[in-house]
Amino acid sequence: MPRAADEAPRAWQRMLSGRRLDLLDPSPLDIEIEDIAHGLARVARWNGQTSGDHAFSVAQHCVLVEQIAIHTEPHLDRAARLAALLHDAPEYVVGDMISPFKAALGLDYKAFEKRLLAAIHIRFGLPPATPEKLEAAIKKADRVAAYLEATQLAGFSIPEAEKFFGRPRALAGEGSQKFHRLKPLPPTEAAALYLKAFRRLSDP
Repeated sequence: MPRAADEAPRAWQRMLSGRRLDLLDPSPLDIEIEDIAHGLARVARWNGQTSGDHAFSVAQHCVLVEQIAIHTEPHLDRAARLAALLHDAPEYVVGDMISPFKAALGLDYKAFEKRLLAAIHIRFGLPPATPEKLEAAIKKADRVAAYLEATQLAGFSIPEAEKFFGRPRALAGEGSQKFHRLKPLPPTEAAALYLKAFRRLSDP
């Protein structure tokens, strides 16, 4: 049925949980971790231009960032690690736009993304805005994750990846081997991995 001329365009999305999320004024009450995990597991990093039978999902990327963050910053508490896991959570609604396209869209897109992330943080007991020091640590881990994904899955040479993302200098020592064998998972497995990480960090 066509929309009436004076009727406002729909600005909400119905989730599989039954929640109806208003994208312009997101309420923490309409956010469920199962919806986030389901959505992120079906959003491809690198616009899907990665090797393997499956896309490397944003869900896997977020788990990787949390793992890198705690490897490089062992003092991070559970709440800080949860913030790292949730750092790209808005993409369960808006998708993963590559950085050049985000830059072309400008600050309005960033404001929209931040507003949604604030609602997600409130829903799961975090401060609406990530403290500056923690945000810097998460961004550092995010760039390391991007380097690893670029060189292992997205066809970047090491010099090219170093140019765009910097050289990761902190991935040494015990437990670092897991960062050098990234394997894209099917969506159901990626969602389960994300939920497992969330419950590990949110359960008392």
